Amino acid sequence: MKKIIFSLLLASTLIVNAQEEDKGTFTLSGTVDVYGTTNFTKDPGTPGILIANPENANAFGLGFANTVFAYEKGKAGVVADLAFGPKADDANLAGAINQLYAYYKATDKLTFTAGQFNTFLGYEVISPAANFNYTVSYLFNAGPFSHTGIKADYAVSDDLSFMLAVTNAHALTSADGNFADATQFGAQIGYKGQYLNFIAGAVDATSAKDYIFLDYTGGFDLSETFFLGINAAYVTSSDDQTGYQGAALYLQNTFSDTFALGLRPELFQLNGDANADESVTAVTLSANVSLTGNLKLITDLRFDSSDDFIIEAFPTEKSTSTLTIAAVYSF
Repeated sequence: MKKIIFSLLLASTLIVNAQEEDKGTFTLSGTVDVYGTTNFTKDPGTPGILIANPENANAFGLGFANTVFAYEKGKAGVVADLAFGPKADDANLAGAINQLYAYYKATDKLTFTAGQFNTFLGYEVISPAANFNYTVSYLFNAGPFSHTGIKADYAVSDDLSFMLAVTNAHALTSADGNFADATQFGAQIGYKGQYLNFIAGAVDATSAKDYIFLDYTGGFDLSETFFLGINAAYVTSSDDQTGYQGAALYLQNTFSDTFALGLRPELFQLNGDANADESVTAVTLSANVSLTGNLKLITDLRFDSSDDFIIEAFPTEKSTSTLTIAAVYSF
């Protein structure tokens, strides 16, 4: 009789555990940001504000509302990252979709992902909650925001990882459709927080197919409070006779749990016959103030300079300075 009761209890436990495992894990997260911006020139505009018309930014504005739905069960999961607002209109490839992908963990080390996912190039991301500076760099603005296709990530160890990807040309949107010959091949090598990224292929349906993107992104904790981030990139196409190169440093010091200061100097240069090696430099001083665990204020004091008149939003100016204060809420 005891054996029967024990067997029943064991079976019940297994059934309950199986039911609990079958439920999977659902998470909901997101960000909302708003800002006020002004400049010290006669015309409106703010470089790096990441909206479709940065030349019109000179008052209060909306960033975007970003909501991420994620569900994982067993070895598989799905992520639906939806974004609305001026920033989303500028960055999204397909309507309100910032990211939409499914993934499968074939082993503890190997993961396959299919769908639309944010780019693996560069130091900065679309969501301001994950950036130290509110305005974005010229390198970030020039590079792809997202990719649509498949990729495989392999973690050799905690320190070493590899990634391979086959995607559409990154400038294709849902309105363009899919072009079999507008394809990109991507790769990444990661080692102890340093990443070397590579992309080859077309950038849109009509571009040449020989574009090469080389990108290094990394960072170092120089002390318990001081961090140095680095992003450098080189892009070229012989057939289209165009490209760009640039670098940005991210110097950040945390003074307390609620206050940090950062400086981002950057250089960006257009290459090729069509651009005549035009260049722009920018320096952004940023302050991060955490008002609560979810809400922070980011203040950017930014100086842009170009003898070639390629400052974003200021095509007739050789220099400009802007002040932007943003509130960013994360949940």
